[in-house]
Amino acid sequence: MEKGTVTWDMIRINKHTATPVKDEVAEEFPLTLIINGEEFATMVCSPTNLEELVIGYLAAEGVIRTGKDLLGFSVDEDTGFAYVETGRKIPDLAAQQKRWIGSCCGKSRAFYFQNDASTAKTVMGHFTIKPDQCTKLMDNFQEGARMFQRTGGVHQAALGTKDGIEVQFADIGRHNALDKLYGYTIKNRVRLKDKVIIFSGRISSEVLLKVSKMGIGCLLSKSAPTDLALQLADDLNITAVGFVRGDRMNVYTHPERIDLHSFNTSE
Repeated sequence: MEKGTVTWDMIRINKHTATPVKDEVAEEFPLTLIINGEEFATMVCSPTNLEELVIGYLAAEGVIRTGKDLLGFSVDEDTGFAYVETGRKIPDLAAQQKRWIGSCCGKSRAFYFQNDASTAKTVMGHFTIKPDQCTKLMDNFQEGARMFQRTGGVHQAALGTKDGIEVQFADIGRHNALDKLYGYTIKNRVRLKDKVIIFSGRISSEVLLKVSKMGIGCLLSKSAPTDLALQLADDLNITAVGFVRGDRMNVYTHPERIDLHSFNTSE
């Protein structure tokens, strides 16, 4: 049994038959973060790639900026605690998550939380990727979604280039899957200018902000976007592509990163 899943006895009903079987379900794991000896937050997650998850979460929350800010790190999986030591000042998480309206990049859009205003980035990279490379990435992404295929109960997020997928993570929480990617990029000092994120879920404003905090300029999803996510993507210079399925996709923002030279386009 691969880590992150457990077996469960159940009854499968199919038309007029009822059969006792064992099913594989996603494991749900509470992880409490202790920073400099003080309890900071508890996350409910899949118990895989916990180091990447914690590093990415702390970066997204503005607790750390780079891996050098981590002076000590350990995870006790038996008790469900992660211990972090850092020389940076720890932000007030409750204050960070209070409602706060402010302009996005000097434009008309608004961030809704103080933390997002301080950690979101306008992406400056301008690489291009072909539509068929996008669909191939999504095909490879779904082929590699082994935990989802077994349980149907997790989200997937991957980091790739136009040539293929570099790494892929799964988690019961869509934000956790993205934080694992973020932690991976910090831990391994990944160059991000030519990177793409491939994602299994809806493109919400929260998901879009996670991508902006990583500094990655292209997000591919097999699902739909929300309007606020697209407003933020437009302002933060992120190419948001939804409904990547088969040979179809919808390019909602910054289409200049999608190489359309071989296509006939009309207004």
